[in-house]
Amino acid sequence: MAADWSAFGSDLEIVPGPDSTIAAAFERAVDMRGKRVALRSKDRGLWQAFSWRDYGEQVRRIALALIGRGFQPHDRACILADNCPEWFFADMAVITAGGISAGIYATNSPEQTAYVINDCQARVVFVENEEQLDKVLQTRADLPSLEWIVVFDMEGLADFSDPMVISLADLTGADDAASGAEWLRRIAAVRPGDTAILIYTSGTTGPPKGAMLSHSNLIYQAAALNIVMQIGPKDELLSFLPLSHIAERLISVVRPIFNGSVSSFAESPDTMAQNLREISPTVFFAVPRIWEKFYSRATIAVEDGTWLERQAFRLAFHLAFRRRGLLGEGRKLSLWLRLAHGAMDRTVLHRTRKFLGLERVRYVTTGAAPIAPELIRWYLALGVEMMQAYGLTETAGVASLPPVGQHRLGTVGKALPGSEIRLSDQGEILIRGPHIFQGYWHKPEKSREAMVDGWLNSGDIGEIDSDGFIRVIDRSKDIIITSGGKNISPSEIENQLKFSPFISDAIVIGEARPYLSALVMIDYDNIAKYAQDHAIPFTNYTSLCARSEIRDLIAAEVEAVNQRFARVEQIKKFRLIDVELTTEDEEFTPTLKLKRNVVARRHKALIDAIYATS
Repeated sequence: MAADWSAFGSDLEIVPGPDSTIAAAFERAVDMRGKRVALRSKDRGLWQAFSWRDYGEQVRRIALALIGRGFQPHDRACILADNCPEWFFADMAVITAGGISAGIYATNSPEQTAYVINDCQARVVFVENEEQLDKVLQTRADLPSLEWIVVFDMEGLADFSDPMVISLADLTGADDAASGAEWLRRIAAVRPGDTAILIYTSGTTGPPKGAMLSHSNLIYQAAALNIVMQIGPKDELLSFLPLSHIAERLISVVRPIFNGSVSSFAESPDTMAQNLREISPTVFFAVPRIWEKFYSRATIAVEDGTWLERQAFRLAFHLAFRRRGLLGEGRKLSLWLRLAHGAMDRTVLHRTRKFLGLERVRYVTTGAAPIAPELIRWYLALGVEMMQAYGLTETAGVASLPPVGQHRLGTVGKALPGSEIRLSDQGEILIRGPHIFQGYWHKPEKSREAMVDGWLNSGDIGEIDSDGFIRVIDRSKDIIITSGGKNISPSEIENQLKFSPFISDAIVIGEARPYLSALVMIDYDNIAKYAQDHAIPFTNYTSLCARSEIRDLIAAEVEAVNQRFARVEQIKKFRLIDVELTTEDEEFTPTLKLKRNVVARRHKALIDAIYATS
């Protein structure tokens, strides 16, 4: 990448450069924007706004309290909470005090929480409420580095007393002028190469590793992403994915410092869809599982409509698909098609976008897991310009994105400006650029494995076409080699299965087996409606899975997917997982990806039964 980064962000309110830091940029953002809205949070049914001045004051007071308690540059602090304004305040307070901030997933168990605190040797941990406090207190005896715990919400803790525990309100009660001067010195002393945050990997193949991301890594992302996805102060975001994940941290915390966009918080994962409709953001990022649920919700809702509404919906998408196809081929649209599609876009398609909360979106991005190309095609036809991003924690979030207006289904766009992506001799995607992480915290051997001759080994198998568009085939460790020696990418088949409104998730099995099989999770809401519409009795999720009519329905969906693949790639048998899994379960990562090895281990008996009947 060229040394002068200013060309990458020249139209941003705060221009990032190679000498910039997140700490200094935040201080300037507060001074520049003052009373402008920075954050929105819902309290007792009403949306409350925090100005940049409010944001900066909260950060300042927390930072002063940390400094007053002896928090030193490069010390670590953890945050254990769902998305909320206090998460932002604590995160930026730690960073501006010269420290390193590490998020902990709110769904983590006490043992998983203790692992992160111990691994980074955190001196302080911020927790959201009594539930999260309990997780830390359960393992406190095994946390030698931990000195104090700060609680955001003290509800239920009025009579609780512990010398290690303090409320956020009490922590920020004092204001010391000497500490204030020290805080400003700390901000000025932060260097671009200093570690700003630790992002812990999901730990699907071993203990989680803390990826060290520097101020420079994050600054580069803010600069480069501005070229392919320009966002400004008029844009609004909805923050709902875990802030412990790099994607959400980058989108809703880091980028708004430079572009001035407004971040609003979903009340909870259960209310996210409702909050999305209330906010109607202009920029929205979600993982494939969310997009699959939205698609299912829209298509099932149509089936509840009148005959005329169903026909209008089908005609609207028929015209939209035809229009997209012709434009993709560079062909001219007929006057009739332009007029007919325009009428449907203003009525049926607009109502569908509004139903999903997407009527104002300018940028819609999917990432963090593979997605079916047909699903992106559906959203494009809906009038939502969806982009599929590719990236890793180790690339500070994004490695590639499609150029604006260029859609090649099945690809994840091109390398970010100023970075490089190529393939190894074995077809592995290798990445190099200013966004590549500094290594894993206190794990030099793992760091050396990840980085070879300046290139990050992604662990993904891919292809790159002559125009530089990248196609990710699968994780190299997930490629299935059957007993017949055939190499098969399971994610392509799984994505097609999940495109069905009746299938929530699927895991393809077949390593060293004579044929492929699948474990399938049904979409409970849609299957329950199907059962009610067809007078199929059931009492709960498990009883639905036991019904022969439901198994036949899923069998038909599997067979439809099979028709798209060669015989060796077809699912010969499947079984339904008759327990409804949630993000609280071990099988899921916090970004709603199924952990293949955990599913295979916990459902080994079910898998063995499939092949025992061969």
